[in-house]
Amino acid sequence: MKPLLSSAWEEFLRPMILRPKRLQVAALCYRQGEAGKEVLMITSRGTGRWIVPKGWPIKGKTGSQSALQEAWEEAGVIKAQVEDEPTGSYDYLKQRDNGTGEMVETLVYKVRVRELAKNYPERDERIREWMSPQKAADLVAEPELSALLRAL
Repeated sequence: MKPLLSSAWEEFLRPMILRPKRLQVAALCYRQGEAGKEVLMITSRGTGRWIVPKGWPIKGKTGSQSALQEAWEEAGVIKAQVEDEPTGSYDYLKQRDNGTGEMVETLVYKVRVRELAKNYPERDERIREWMSPQKAADLVAEPELSALLRAL
């Protein structure tokens, strides 16, 4: 008979700790402003912290196409050019509704924005704002995302 702690480790804890990261895609939306490059940041629905548009990959779409779809839904991006390959990635702990968290790796795609819509699906749920990459880098919680913003 296995000791209780060993049994708990094998049955519950080990699978949770060693679980592979889930994958999301994000859109690093930018434009050339009068004072240089600007990035489009949005607030999260839950905590109101500043983030880039992101979400789960969409079946039937590539990573870059999924990122562009998130940019439309969350930030109203309607005319844009997205790069096919990610410019980088960052990890974060996604809080679930039941109070647990799971590690997520987020692939980041650069999106050059030409036009924003006034009406878009999550308009009433988020704030969007153009800002300098440096300001955005100071506002995000994830160090790897901050580095990607600073490098833009």
